[in-house]
Amino acid sequence: MKKRMMKTILALILLLTVISVSLMMVLERARGCFSLFGDATLLAGYLSFSDGSLYPPTEAEAKAVSRPMSPHSSNPTEPTERPTAAHSGASHPISEINISAGSERYENIAVKNTTGYAPDYAALLAADLPFTMQDNHTVQVLIYHTHSCESYSAEDSGVYYDDFYPRSTDGEKGVIAVGDQLAAALKAHGIGVVHDKTLHDNPSYEGSYARSWDTISAYREKYPGIKVTIDLHRDAMTADDGTKYKPTFTCQGEKAAQIMIMTGYDTSGDFDFWDENLIFAMQLQKKCEDLYPGMTRPLYFGEFTYNMDFNNGSLLIEVGTDANTVEEACRTGEFLGNALSSVLQKG
Repeated sequence: MKKRMMKTILALILLLTVISVSLMMVLERARGCFSLFGDATLLAGYLSFSDGSLYPPTEAEAKAVSRPMSPHSSNPTEPTERPTAAHSGASHPISEINISAGSERYENIAVKNTTGYAPDYAALLAADLPFTMQDNHTVQVLIYHTHSCESYSAEDSGVYYDDFYPRSTDGEKGVIAVGDQLAAALKAHGIGVVHDKTLHDNPSYEGSYARSWDTISAYREKYPGIKVTIDLHRDAMTADDGTKYKPTFTCQGEKAAQIMIMTGYDTSGDFDFWDENLIFAMQLQKKCEDLYPGMTRPLYFGEFTYNMDFNNGSLLIEVGTDANTVEEACRTGEFLGNALSSVLQKG
């Protein structure tokens, strides 16, 4: 009897050992597939599918993985610029895509809704804007960049190299140049706008949201008529095999970068006008698609803040990715300005 019990115990120990080793191997493999290349980059190797279409996670999604919802929290330190020789190292592919499928759809717009809230899209599109624009040339729109050094690819070659580093203090290479085009389009439509070019992520990436909050607060004191604040970024999508994704659409025979409008959701009470921002975001998304079909990726409605609790006209907009060219992104900046002007002027 004792021998049988001993054999049973040994068999159980052996079985548990095999199961433990197997679990460790599975977890190790999973860790390798879903590792973070830094808090401010993508979840490497993670590609999800929505409605059967490729939908890689965004840079902002990866940030939200380990950062609290507060807009004033810090980001990891990251160098602003890495000088290297042109085209050094191995080349990697760039895949051009158009992202149009979201978790929800209404008419010609898609929404990526990661909240538990079910929006009434018809009501949102029919509602009045939560702010009133004045029919004058006073400053009512503020464009700024929390990550001012985000830049684009220098050429449309279909590949990038190991030395590729899409951050620069030269505003002509990145989102600041896109902001210039957006501001010029708004001014052309008679809308008063100021474009802030402060490098909030230089010399340190850490604390950039807190610094941009201080900047927009100072502008509100100087221009109390500001109704709209647009934090203009660019995204990044990189697969585990090194492929970068470049979201584009074609307008007037030329390629331009797709945009992703982001608007936050919060039930804690610290951001109690998120629903008003959602009205603004939805109407801008619709206008962009009406004027320039294919221009928008799904509107990202999620549990984040990113300084959107500044006022009820605050949005974060990602223009393209690091694989788009600055020319493609600037072309989109003009289109975005036309669409935004139409929404603000109810055209």
